[in-house]
Amino acid sequence: MSESVAGLGEDFVDAWPRIVRALAAYTGSVDDAQEYAAEAVARAVAQAGDGPPVGSLAAWCIAVGKRAFIDDRRRAATEQRHAQRVAVELATAIDEDASTEASSIDEPLSSGALDDRLALLFVACDPALTEHARLVLALRLVCGLDVTRIAAHLGVQPSAAAARLTRAKHALAEARGRFHVPEAPERRVRLPVVLASIAGMFTVAHRDVLDPQTPFDDLGRQALSIADALVAEYPDEAEVRGLRAVIRLGLARRPGRLDADGAAVPLDEVDRGRWDRRLIEAGLDDAAAAADSGDGRFVLEAAIAGLHSSAPSFAATDWDRVVGFYRALERVWGAPSVTVARLSAELHRALLAPLSGERTARLRQIEHELEALADGAAPYAAIDARLALADLDWRTGRRGEASARYAELAELVPAEPVRRFCHARAAAAAGA
Repeated sequence: MSESVAGLGEDFVDAWPRIVRALAAYTGSVDDAQEYAAEAVARAVAQAGDGPPVGSLAAWCIAVGKRAFIDDRRRAATEQRHAQRVAVELATAIDEDASTEASSIDEPLSSGALDDRLALLFVACDPALTEHARLVLALRLVCGLDVTRIAAHLGVQPSAAAARLTRAKHALAEARGRFHVPEAPERRVRLPVVLASIAGMFTVAHRDVLDPQTPFDDLGRQALSIADALVAEYPDEAEVRGLRAVIRLGLARRPGRLDADGAAVPLDEVDRGRWDRRLIEAGLDDAAAAADSGDGRFVLEAAIAGLHSSAPSFAATDWDRVVGFYRALERVWGAPSVTVARLSAELHRALLAPLSGERTARLRQIEHELEALADGAAPYAAIDARLALADLDWRTGRRGEASARYAELAELVPAEPVRRFCHARAAAAAGA
């Protein structure tokens, strides 16, 4: 799908998961569902000049996708000399669907029905798939992002994203056969993977989509909407509430992340008055509820986000507790990005401390550990480590080193606002 699809805005964001789920159930294939959904939405875009589709976009596209599937099956059946039998079967099926579709497709989901986006997530988050495959499949099936956008979000080439998507769909088909949404017991087993995938969606948004222009581009808000649906499904699950807290608090702080020129703003210069206080309060409520009944990854991430969100200033942040929570998080979920975040927090704490030999020694140790991660960690963690090192150079007066680091980072970071920040810092440091 192209920019024209993005023009459908909120209608498309809401309709896509429903379209894919309905067509996957009808065709029995995630791969076919994706293709027929894309074709149906493309037809909706093509006729947009003549007015919107009759009825809801989802209902219209589901009907068009089914007809396209039937047409293809009929052509295939003709080639195989079985046209009459297949046509009768398919005509009967479409007549049965038509009799119920008009009365059911536009009705809201009942309280006992599983949200379409969650249904697709539980399908995409099959344990048979790798973590990367699950995330790519979730971005495609649930959010409706095309390969180009997925590649941009993940910081890979479109060909690599396309290959991942193809492998994911083939692996899913081989592992499970015909499309089906897992039942409640199996969904419970897959819940940790679903949580990780939603977190991955939000991480992509938080890193790369700092100023979304349309609902289609706002992957962060989509992640929050899915988290809301998950909380409705599992209201007493600590990790579910913790994840929603992380997303709420991240989105609440988003308005202060860019300056007037569209460049990213470092944490110590953020205008906290621009933050969404209502969303912060809601996020803190989730974080407190999660902390009352759990101590997993997202409970700890929520606690960290809560400390950042409730601090009146950068200097007044309780860095001792932030570091402590990061150390606990490393024990639960030891990703390199967590280690970089903990070292960055230790860096802030040390720089705010009075001058002393102990402070100097600690800064050297932090620098040494960050350099090791900058050279050997996963791409995102390595970039985060390099940003922390550049910040260390900047704030300790080593402007020549800071200029060189920021200039190099400007060629590596995927998000345009962060590139602008790096270019500005490199120029400022060089002119100091």
